[in-house]
Amino acid sequence: MAKTPFVYAALMSSLLLFGCTKETTESEEVVGNWVTSSDFDGNARSEAVTFTIGNKTYLATGTTDRERFADLWEYDLDKKYWTKKADFPGNARSSAVAFVINGKGYVGTGYDGSNRLNDIWEYDPATNVWTQKANFPGTARYDAVAFSLNNKGYICSGYDGNYLKDLWEYDATKDAWTQKASLGGTKRSAAMAFVLNNNAYVCSGNNNGSSLNDLWMYDATTDTWTQKNKISNVSDDDYDDDYSIQRYNGVAFVMNDHAYVTTGEIGSMLSTTWEYNYSTDQWKQKTAFEGTARTGAVAFSMNERGFVLTGRSGTLSFDNMYELHPDEEQDTDD
Repeated sequence: MAKTPFVYAALMSSLLLFGCTKETTESEEVVGNWVTSSDFDGNARSEAVTFTIGNKTYLATGTTDRERFADLWEYDLDKKYWTKKADFPGNARSSAVAFVINGKGYVGTGYDGSNRLNDIWEYDPATNVWTQKANFPGTARYDAVAFSLNNKGYICSGYDGNYLKDLWEYDATKDAWTQKASLGGTKRSAAMAFVLNNNAYVCSGNNNGSSLNDLWMYDATTDTWTQKNKISNVSDDDYDDDYSIQRYNGVAFVMNDHAYVTTGEIGSMLSTTWEYNYSTDQWKQKTAFEGTARTGAVAFSMNERGFVLTGRSGTLSFDNMYELHPDEEQDTDD
């Protein structure tokens, strides 16, 4: 039977509409289980720093709506308890950075409530002693990111009254800083950074109140940045249909050759959790963080286990800690 003009036109419209949309695939089940872990023994806080040396993790500095801190705490993963160590000798501060070189931790920059800071301090866990090192030569700032590559430390981006994208390398053997190639893309603060396959990644962040939807990879051997896939739904393919990864003041950590981004904010507090596969340059959604949605938390990974702790929601600061089991089914009773 011949089609009527109306039916034919409707069929063609449907075909044209279908041709302009992305291909769709059956949605994968979201998995991952967050388990409550040992509460942090110090004061609840946000905007602290963490660094991991051997089988111990350290948490230092941070703030509440009333005070800033200069304490240092060591966490023993096997025994599941925190021990107070030698206080950080610089000004109490928030929004600082930390990195590790050759078994020593380095903490610096940040904000003390009145001043942006550029001092750098080295912590030796073997002696429980802090030593001041050469000041960071970039502008004093807070909300930067830091990472370690090839026994060198790096500080990038942040806020000094303006948003920043510069990158500086620290050589501990010389106690000296060298400026390197600036981060690609937009200036930013409160981004997230992680290291995979001996490359560093800087993800999202804040620029003039807007969250950014980019991801950049830094290769220290060539001093070059490479832009990776966007972290929002911008392509004509279906892999990013559900992406909602962009945020600022969130956390990132690495387990089993994958990176995880969670918490933070983008106009409101976030709990969404995403897993990054560097070999495919794609993200997979995981079960949302099961604690109270928060910003200004910290995270660490040790022995292929990942943890998120502290942070704040409004004026309420947290001292609780959660561990992510990324491939387990969610269990809301643990």
